[in-house]
Amino acid sequence: MIKVRILTPERSQEFEADAIFLPGEIGEFEVLVNHAPIISTLVAGSVRWRAGESTGSLEILGGVVRLKDNEMSICVEEK
Repeated sequence: MIKVRILTPERSQEFEADAIFLPGEIGEFEVLVNHAPIISTLVAGSVRWRAGESTGSLEILGGVVRLKDNEMSICVEEK
């Protein structure tokens, strides 16, 4: 599982996920467990995640993501 922390100016939330889909500068990309470390900017769109049978999403205006050792921090402005 990937430990995910989403930070916005209004709130923060933490959860675990099997897969996260992010709106990158050149298109949507997927992050799975044991993904290589990454830092990327995010554009307006939808951050989506899956944890087993459960799913979730958050509409954003933009932000940044950092992933290392199955720990992801997503700093965004909500739509």
